[in-house]
Amino acid sequence: MQNSKNKFFIAFIVLFVSVFSYQKTVAQQTFYTNGITDERNTVYAFTNATIYTDYQTKITDATLIIKEGKILEIGKNLSIPKGAITQDLKGKIIYPSFIDLYSDYGMPTVERAARRRRQLQLNPQTAYAYGNNEAVKAHHKASEMFEPKEKDADNLRKLGFGTLLSNQQDGIVRGTSALVFLGNGTAQEQLYKTEAAAGFSFNKGASTQSYPSSLMGSMALLRQTYLDGKWYATGAVKDKNLTLEAWNTIQNLPQIFEVNDKMNALRADKLGDEFGKQYIFKGNGDEYQAVDLIKNTGASFIIPLNFPNAFDVNDPLDAQFVSFTALKHWEYAASNAAILEKAGINFAFTTDGLKDKSKFLKHLRKAVGAGLSKTAALKALTHTPANLIGEGNNLGTLKKGAVANFIITSGDLFLSKTKIYQNWVKGQKNEIIAYPNSSYAGIYDLTLEEDGKSKLYKLEVSGKEDNLNYTIIDGKDTLKAKANYEKGIFALQFSPKSQTEAIRLTGWYDTEGKYWAGSTHSSGGKWISWNAKNSDSNIEVKQDAGNEPKINETSETFKPIFPFAPYSFQTQPKAETVLIKNATVWTNETEGEAKGILENTDVILVDGKINKIGKNLSSPNGAKTIDGTGKHLTSGIIDEHSHIAISGGVNEGVYANSSEVRIADVINPEDVNIYRHLAGGVVALQQLHGSANPIGGQSAVIKLRWGKTAEEMRIKGAPERIKFALGENVKHSNWAEYGRYPQSRMGVEAFLTDAFTRAKEYEAAKKANPTTTRTDLQMETLLEIINGKRLISCHSYVASEILATMRVAEKFGFKVNVFTHILEGYKVAPEMVKHGVAGSTFSDWWAYKYEVKDAIPYNAALMNQAGVLTSINSDDAEMGRRLNQEAAKTVKYGGVSPEEAWKFVTLNPAKMLGIADRTGSIKVGKDADIVLWSANPLSIYAKAEKTFVDGILYFDRENDEKLRQELAAERERIIQKMIAAKNGGAPTMRIKFKKEHLWDCEESDFDYWNTINDGE
Repeated sequence: MQNSKNKFFIAFIVLFVSVFSYQKTVAQQTFYTNGITDERNTVYAFTNATIYTDYQTKITDATLIIKEGKILEIGKNLSIPKGAITQDLKGKIIYPSFIDLYSDYGMPTVERAARRRRQLQLNPQTAYAYGNNEAVKAHHKASEMFEPKEKDADNLRKLGFGTLLSNQQDGIVRGTSALVFLGNGTAQEQLYKTEAAAGFSFNKGASTQSYPSSLMGSMALLRQTYLDGKWYATGAVKDKNLTLEAWNTIQNLPQIFEVNDKMNALRADKLGDEFGKQYIFKGNGDEYQAVDLIKNTGASFIIPLNFPNAFDVNDPLDAQFVSFTALKHWEYAASNAAILEKAGINFAFTTDGLKDKSKFLKHLRKAVGAGLSKTAALKALTHTPANLIGEGNNLGTLKKGAVANFIITSGDLFLSKTKIYQNWVKGQKNEIIAYPNSSYAGIYDLTLEEDGKSKLYKLEVSGKEDNLNYTIIDGKDTLKAKANYEKGIFALQFSPKSQTEAIRLTGWYDTEGKYWAGSTHSSGGKWISWNAKNSDSNIEVKQDAGNEPKINETSETFKPIFPFAPYSFQTQPKAETVLIKNATVWTNETEGEAKGILENTDVILVDGKINKIGKNLSSPNGAKTIDGTGKHLTSGIIDEHSHIAISGGVNEGVYANSSEVRIADVINPEDVNIYRHLAGGVVALQQLHGSANPIGGQSAVIKLRWGKTAEEMRIKGAPERIKFALGENVKHSNWAEYGRYPQSRMGVEAFLTDAFTRAKEYEAAKKANPTTTRTDLQMETLLEIINGKRLISCHSYVASEILATMRVAEKFGFKVNVFTHILEGYKVAPEMVKHGVAGSTFSDWWAYKYEVKDAIPYNAALMNQAGVLTSINSDDAEMGRRLNQEAAKTVKYGGVSPEEAWKFVTLNPAKMLGIADRTGSIKVGKDADIVLWSANPLSIYAKAEKTFVDGILYFDRENDEKLRQELAAERERIIQKMIAAKNGGAPTMRIKFKKEHLWDCEESDFDYWNTINDGE
C-alpha cells in the first residue's frame, strides 16, 4: 500500500514538473496561435569572418555563435554546437549593426492644423486633465503609438541600422521615446525599451495654441515648466495635472534636445545649466562653426549627414545672392564630424535631415573622405549611441550576452563599393543582397531544350562580381546580353539575329555543380527548360570592395572663426596701448580741465580704459600712435532702442503680459549688423522686446564686441530692464478680431493696474507660504519693477496714455525710467520732469500711423529745454548706423547746440541705461568706447574711421577695405569650386533670393513661427 502511494506521489511530481515546465516555456505567449506553433531555437554559427566586436577591436578568422536573439560565444577556435546552421564568411566582415537615436519610425503622422495669421488661441483645446500648453506633451509615450512599418524598416536595414530611438517629433516637450528594433514582427516583438529617453525642442510643432510665438517664448515656457514641475511635486496643488505628473517622471531619463542650429544648442545648454540638466543635442550639422563653444557645453551630439548640394552659380548675378555663410557651409559641411572628432566632442550619427535616406552611407563615406577617422565613424554608429541611451552592454557591441544585432559586409564598410549582404536583428536574418559567388565568371554551354531538340549557345561571363558582363555567342554572332542576379534569382535576356523575339531566361545558380538552370517561354508559347554548364572554370572573379575614398583633409585646413559670418577676425583683436594725437575731442564733460570740445588734444588708451587726456602727451612704451589731425574723437554712440542681433522674433505678443521672456536668451552674436553698427560709430545699445503687448519682455544691454559670445557682449552690472508699450500696437487697432484684452487705451491702464495689483498679492502669498507658493516668472518680474530692481523703457506716442502710465507707476511706488518714441513728449514735458522719466525719441518721424499725427521735429529740443533727459533712438537697423545724422537734425530743428545734440546719442542714453559711470563720455578712468571721425560727427560727410570698444579696435576703415577684398576673393574661390563641382557632375540646387530680415518694434507676433512653419 505504501509503495502504491509512493508511485502515485512520484507520478504527481512528474506531472507537476511537466505542467510547470509547459507553463514556463509556453505560457509566455499572450497571443492566441491559430494553427501549429513553430518556435525554433536555432543556433547559428558564422565562421572564418573578420569581426569588429566594437568600434576599436577587430578579430580575424573568428566565429560568432548566436541563439534566441543573443550572442552565445564570439572568438577564435570555437567549437560549433551540434545542429548549428553554419555560414562560412571567409573574406567577409561582421560589424555591430547601427543605432539611430533620432527617428520618428513607426510613429503616426503629425496632423498640423492650418494656422491663420493673427488667429488667437490662448488656452489648450483639449478637455483632458493635461497642462496649460499644448506644446508641452510630457505625457506622450512613443511606446503607446509605435507601429512597425516594414517598408521603412527594410530601407533602414539596408543602411545597416538595427535599432532606433523613436519618438513623435512634435512639440517643445515631446514625452518619452521608445527604443525599437528594425526586425520583422509585431510592435510587441520590436519594442525593446519603452521609456528610453525624453525629448525636447524649441519648436511648438502642431500645437495651435498661440503661445509661444517666438524663440524666447519657447525658452520661457520651458523655464516655467521646470519650476512648475518642482512645485507640483510638493503636493501643494489640489488639481490633477497629468502633464506635470509625467514631466516629473521623465527627469531622470536621458534628455535629447533637438536644435536647428549651433546657437540654439548653446542657448539650450545654458537653460539646462539653470536646472542641472545636461542635454544630448540633436544638432543640425553646423556645430563646427562654433566648435570651441560647442565643446565647452560638455554635451554629446547627434549629428546629421545632410550635406548641401552646390548652388548653381553660373550666372554671376544670381551668385551674388548666395550668402557668405551658405558658401562656406557647402565647403565644410562634410568636415563637421572630423572637426568634432579632432576637438574631442562626443557624437553619434542620425539619418534625420536627409531627404533621401538611401544616401546615408554615401554621405558617411564622404565624411570619412573629409578627414573623419574610420574608428570614430564606427563609434558614432554603434558605441556612442548605445552608451548615450544606457545600453552599452547590449547594443553597439558584439560580445557574449549582447543582443545579436549585426551586419555582414563584403569588405571594409567605408569603401565605396562595399555591400551589406545581411542585417541580423535580434538574431533574425534579413537578407539585403545575396552573397555573390566568386566562380560566376567563366564560359558556359547554354542549352535550350524544346520538344526533344536542343539549341546551343555559348555564354561568356567576365568581369568582377559587382560588375559582371554577359556575352552570348551564336555561331559567328556575338550578342550583348542583359542580366540581373538578385536574391538568388537570375534573369538573362538576349536577341538572336535569326529571330525577332528576344529570349528571356530565368533561373538560379547551382553553387555545387557550378551551372545555371531554369525555364523560359518559347516563341511558340511553351515553357521550356534551359541550363548553362561551366565548360571553362579557369576564369575567376576576385572580390573587390572598391578603392579607399580619396581623403580630403578639409578638417585640417579649417580655421575656426567666430562669428561664422562676413568680416570675422581670424584672430580676435585685443586692447592695446594707443595714443591718439592732435584730434578735436568731444568730451561730453562739463567739469574739470577736460570739458567741452577740445582742439588739438591727445588721448591715451591703456588696458581698455581712457588713461590720459591733454595736449602734447608723451607716447607710452609700446604704444600705437594714431594721427588725429583734422579729425574728431568722440565717445561712441549708444542706441537706447534697437532690435538688431536678436534671434527668433522680437515679440512674444500672445498674452498682454510677456514679462517672463528674456531678450538675453536670444542674443545673436553672429548678426552682421553688429559690425555694420560699429562702422556707424555705435558702441552699445539696448536690445528691446517689441511693442505687441502692454508688458513686454526683458531687455538686454550690450556692447558691440564683435566676435565675442552673447554672454560676453552683455554689460555686466548694467541695471536690468524691461519693455512696456502703449497705444495702437497693444490695443490692436488694426486687428481687433485678434480678440485679446485690452482693446482700448483705458483698457491698457486698467490692465497695468490689475497686473501690479496681482503682483503685490503674489508677494504677500510668497511671504505667507514661501515653500508652497508656485513660482510665477511673470509676477517675479513685476515685483522687480515695484521694488526698483528692474527699469522700464515704455513705447509711447499719445500724451494722455503717457500721463496715465505715470499715474499707475506712482500708485505702486515706482517710476517709469524712459518713455521711448514719445512723439508727443513736448506736450507733457513738465509732467515728465516731475515724475523723473527720460524721453528717447525719433528725430523727425511722423505720419506713418494715426497716433503719430501730432509728431513734430522739434520734440527732442522742446523736451530737452524743459529739463527732460533726452536722447535719439533708432528702432531700425538702418537708422542705427546713422544716429550721428539723426542727432544733427536737432540742431536744425530746435536750435540745440552741437555739443548738447551729440549727448543725445552718447551720454544721455548712457544715463538712461544706467551705464554712464563707465561710458558715454571721454573721461579718465572710463571705458575706452570711442570713435575717431573723419570730420565733425554731426556732418553728413563724416565717416567713422576707427571704433574702439573697451579699447579694442573693432572697426577700422582701412582694415575694412582689406576685409572686403578678402571677402570678395573668398566668395569667388568657393564659387569657382562650385562651378567645377557642377562640371564634374555633382548635383546642384537653384538659388533662391532671400531678403535679410531686420526686426523692428512692430514686428508681427506670428512672423517667427509662420516663417518656421512655412519651411523658411
